[in-house]
Amino acid sequence: MKKLSVALLLITAFSTGAMAQSEVDALRYSRLSPSGTARFTAMGGAFGALGADFTSLSFNPAGIGLYKSSEISISPSFYIGKTEATYNGRFRDDSRYNFNLGSVGIVMTTSPVTRGNQSLWKNVQFGFGINRLANFNNRMMIEGFNNSSSFLTPYLDNAYGVDPRDLGQYNTKLAYDADLLFLRDNIDSASWNYQSDLPNGGVNQRKSIETKGSLNEMVFTLGANYGDKLYLGATIGVPYIRFTETSTYTETDTEGNSDYLNSFTRTDNLETSGTGINFKFGLIYRATDWLRLGGAIHTPTFYTGMTDNWEATIKSNFDNGRTLTARSPEGFYEYELTTPMRAIGSIGIIVGKSGVIGADYEYVDYGTARLRAPDYDFNNENETIRNAYLTAGNLRLGTEWRYGALNFRGGYSLSANPYKNGTNSANSSYSLGLGIRDKNFFIDMAWVYSQQDDEYYLYSSDYVNPAMTKLDNNMFLMTIGVKY
Repeated sequence: MKKLSVALLLITAFSTGAMAQSEVDALRYSRLSPSGTARFTAMGGAFGALGADFTSLSFNPAGIGLYKSSEISISPSFYIGKTEATYNGRFRDDSRYNFNLGSVGIVMTTSPVTRGNQSLWKNVQFGFGINRLANFNNRMMIEGFNNSSSFLTPYLDNAYGVDPRDLGQYNTKLAYDADLLFLRDNIDSASWNYQSDLPNGGVNQRKSIETKGSLNEMVFTLGANYGDKLYLGATIGVPYIRFTETSTYTETDTEGNSDYLNSFTRTDNLETSGTGINFKFGLIYRATDWLRLGGAIHTPTFYTGMTDNWEATIKSNFDNGRTLTARSPEGFYEYELTTPMRAIGSIGIIVGKSGVIGADYEYVDYGTARLRAPDYDFNNENETIRNAYLTAGNLRLGTEWRYGALNFRGGYSLSANPYKNGTNSANSSYSLGLGIRDKNFFIDMAWVYSQQDDEYYLYSSDYVNPAMTKLDNNMFLMTIGVKY
């Protein structure tokens, strides 16, 4: 089974009006690419057994137990995303820039008051703030010549035998109203038969896709330190999604194959928002002075208030100078999304006062994500999720070495391929960082480079070859913090 793109989803949406929710949405909001603090990012996010970093509250909340003093921090970041796409032998690239906030938070630490100060409970901590878990800002351009099909070819097939009054409002009806699909002469009204000017291709196809938004998580974390040996933590996570996509597809008869149609452009706008809740529980055990072991469990995230708003237009241009514009109704739908649970195992090695090494392994089954709604069962979509996605193991590695007040850091992370079939869409990241710390103040800087290959279908894979895409990201972060 080849995976579908959002473009395919919108094009083949239900012919009566339509929802636009699919396995694409489930994966988009299940696959995380956190930024967070500069220290966390520079070390590849491998803090499951190391702790004492604010972003660890979204991964292993026991990390808060290693704080011995209170702290406030803020982490602005600058993102550069570059995309490359090759479609039917033609190469195009594009880029997008974005300023954002990777993390902001506060950790408060207290010592329990006990008689004789004999308790093994050394500290209790509370943390509150926001971590960014995914960045959706991107821009991509795809262009190539197609000699075998047109964007209208699947429309033509889907419209066969359908009364014009019953055509899909977001696909075939738009094409019909823009005079891109029209009825054959002398038709039998019992078997509606349509035609288009370029059903067999011979056209230049170009599409630009711009996405914006992010997945951020508000965290409320409580932790404790028992005898400087066992560290415990629990987080209530409140993630919230903001995602928009604007895509513009243009098809042009550059070869003069049609005596009627010159070009047409379809524009789609999609806005998604939602808020959810999850719970995270973790522990870190100091086995020896040099070895720490960590583990964490994340419940599924329950997004009970997801909303989609979408609309589409098609503008056609004809050889005689005539133009037509067809507009869809504004689509709106409320639904629920449950993303997979996660389990994380971690190891941390402490090299005296010189440095640390951390490693995390994260287990997540992307095939367990589910879409739900009170008025629609999503059986087909959830079956597709189950069949399209697999269980993946994500790896994070990082190290930090101290030289006086300076801290030098490096890391690597691998977000494994989530697809059972198709291209290998693993996302690998490499990072470096530098920190300056004294007793009451610290400033950290980080750079992370990530890359991911994928396939993108301009429309149904039954009619068109995929565009082979590559995403290269560079992100620069700085964290400023105060201890008190």
